Amino acid sequence: MWRFALRNLWTRPMRSLLSLLGLTVAIVGMVGLFSVAQGIDQMVHKTFKAIPGLAVLQPGAPIPLFSRLPRSWGDEIAKMEGVHKVNAEIWSRAHIIEGLPVFSPPRFLFGTDIPSRLEMNFAVYREHMIKGRFLELGDIGTYRTVISKVIAEEFHKEVGDILYVDGQDLEIVGIYHCGSLLLDVAIILDIGQVRPLARMEGPFVSAFYIEPDANVDREELSTRIETKFRGRNAPTAGSPMAVLSALDQASSGDVLSGIGRLLTNMLPQAKPKADDTEATKSATPSDAPDKATSNKTSRKRKKSVNTRRPESGVEVRGSEDWAQEFQRFSADLDIFLLVLTSIGITIAVLSIINTMLMSVTERFIEFGILKANGWTNRNVLLLITFESALLGLSGGLLGASLGWVATLVVNANWPDRINLHASPQLLIFAVFFSTALGILGGLYPAIWASRMMPMDAIRRG
Repeated sequence: MWRFALRNLWTRPMRSLLSLLGLTVAIVGMVGLFSVAQGIDQMVHKTFKAIPGLAVLQPGAPIPLFSRLPRSWGDEIAKMEGVHKVNAEIWSRAHIIEGLPVFSPPRFLFGTDIPSRLEMNFAVYREHMIKGRFLELGDIGTYRTVISKVIAEEFHKEVGDILYVDGQDLEIVGIYHCGSLLLDVAIILDIGQVRPLARMEGPFVSAFYIEPDANVDREELSTRIETKFRGRNAPTAGSPMAVLSALDQASSGDVLSGIGRLLTNMLPQAKPKADDTEATKSATPSDAPDKATSNKTSRKRKKSVNTRRPESGVEVRGSEDWAQEFQRFSADLDIFLLVLTSIGITIAVLSIINTMLMSVTERFIEFGILKANGWTNRNVLLLITFESALLGLSGGLLGASLGWVATLVVNANWPDRINLHASPQLLIFAVFFSTALGILGGLYPAIWASRMMPMDAIRRG
């Protein structure tokens, strides 16, 4: 039966080839699109597996670039039980590199507190040096930098060269390579030198990286840190409150009270108008219930506000939290990719149905003769189904192979821009899915042909 089905397809090569190409293109598109989502998942897993610590950010900030926290909070965190080391970080986007504006892929200035970074048991950039050295204590207060291999190759730089970034000459002392699109984007400097480049005013940092002690429950430590800062608001950089972040926390309440009283005395007080005074004096007793109701409503509103749970002034995220955020993004991306893939698959199925219908129409006499010689409805049904299944299987094998090769080509040509990953599971699914589409596409023509009477089929032919 398989040999007979293959021979029938071979006798109509052009029509079979066009149907095969339509299904192949659809499968290539499916493999390519879903390899984007799988590439993101693989990149996220690889990246955050290399970062075992905890990140402390401003609540709601998606990444440290959009976070601002008082640096003094790092000293409080460092004194907590279970914390081995706290590293203050400043992140800023690099706008001009070597006189050229940087848009995509983005590059970031990463300011790190060198002493605390060197005292960590594991530091991802320090552990992935491939040339030169990492920053040392002697680099504090200098514009010596460590850059990624991707950035070095992009601007043709080596250790000892000068990299011009945002109006400042940076001396390259080391090159690292993590093999992750999320990590190989940093230009690492002393935190004090990044502050003017990032235009970050006041004693602020972007985030804190925490290395917990060994055998410490990370979730429990995260909860304790967030609880410690519950109800404390981080002042915004550049605002008058920025000055207060440098003061001792114990006296902050007195300072705020003093400033509040000062502002109260400075603001002009509104004097009551004569009409308002007379209206107050001449208020009738009937107004009293309305005032009582208003006061009662005001008290209820104030009570509901006061009973709200105060939010934490910081948000602590571990590798699992980051991975979950990206997985949610990936899940939304899967829906979008599924819609795009469905369009191509629908076209491929229609192409197979059209091919099989035309094949059945041209072979009416053949089916009539076969049924007159003893073929059953089931034999005819299986023959046409096998033909469409062969188209689906061939399209799946060809499409999965081309899709896999395409991901390798894309990754090789644009390693710093995109990361595609076509897993064996995805390729196997593509083959089976394509075969199922082929069977589905030939099912209607097969049923139609199998139900025809022999003489009727010969007469139509």
